[in-house]
Amino acid sequence: MIKLKESFFEQNGGLILEQLLSCQRESLEKTCQIFTAEELRRATNNYHERGILGEGANGIVYKGILSDQRIVAIKKSKIGTQIQTEQFVNEVIVLTKINHINVVRLLGCCLETKVPLLVYEYVSNGTLFQHIQNKGQESYPSLSWELRLKIATETAEALAHLHSCINTPIVHRDVKAANILLDDNYTAKVSDFGASRLIPLDEAQLLTLVQGTFGYLDPEYMQSSQLTEKSDVYSFGVVLVELLSSRPAVSFDKPLMERNLAMCFVSAMKEDCLLQILDRDIVTDINVDVLKEVANLAEKCLSVKGEERPSMKEVAVELQALRKVYHMHSKESENFAKAPFGPYSINIVHDCGSTSIAAFTSMKSEMLNPFGERYVIQ
Repeated sequence: MIKLKESFFEQNGGLILEQLLSCQRESLEKTCQIFTAEELRRATNNYHERGILGEGANGIVYKGILSDQRIVAIKKSKIGTQIQTEQFVNEVIVLTKINHINVVRLLGCCLETKVPLLVYEYVSNGTLFQHIQNKGQESYPSLSWELRLKIATETAEALAHLHSCINTPIVHRDVKAANILLDDNYTAKVSDFGASRLIPLDEAQLLTLVQGTFGYLDPEYMQSSQLTEKSDVYSFGVVLVELLSSRPAVSFDKPLMERNLAMCFVSAMKEDCLLQILDRDIVTDINVDVLKEVANLAEKCLSVKGEERPSMKEVAVELQALRKVYHMHSKESENFAKAPFGPYSINIVHDCGSTSIAAFTSMKSEMLNPFGERYVIQ
């Protein structure tokens, strides 16, 4: 039994992981908790199908309850291939470098089973993709514009942190709605770092095999295989359009020319037909200006040339400013609704949109250091 566990440890990349961590002057035990196979088997009731949170091509995620009553999510690969072992090692290395409120937290791993297991914090409210795909159903009520803007801003802040606030920048490489988890307060948590890559500071780009999800893939990266931080920016632009439209990135049930959401959106923006793309449930007199600004930002993110896209830090700053403008307008509208009206009341002229662009521009210029307390840099 001991020899079998040692064999699985080596097969699952344990020796490589220890080697890589030792180069960073860290150990596997100090970096993340090491769980036994029995602990995780009990936590998942022997991986009972009732505990399945999600399933993809590479594996299954189970809900588990540890002996100390902590609720966790346990990712189990389907088959122990070399590629999946590399992704497992990569995810552990990457997540040990990140400490951010909007990135899912890795709690530990298990290497003594046939396939490696990863243990994460449990994020209770599903994925952004589920909320978009099942919009209006009992378990997934329609997201308000305020929540959508919050999710977009927090996701942008997490990606900006990966790109600019860590010693070695990290490119996620698979930014999509299905990899944005939501908790009970709709706090966004970026997840699934198996495909991510560290880009040394002295290199602007990295030559890799093209990897990602159809509908979110940066066209420039697809053509050149040159991975840069701007590849994440493009993918995030698609997520922004999903939030604006409540449509999935790809719709195979639509005519060929309408299947790709990003292409439909860019075309609509060129033809000044934004309203055809927007989800009607979120369009109001109060937020129409902010919606237009977010759409303009999404269009910049979806520029064909990476050099024409903003950085994720610039995107995060812009979204933070737009959130403030939206809250300001909501407050103005609320105060206006409460204002007394009668024969002697003062005539109040209410125009939420009149100051939006000026306020937005002013806030952007003031937010030179927007990340403050949200980040712990390692």
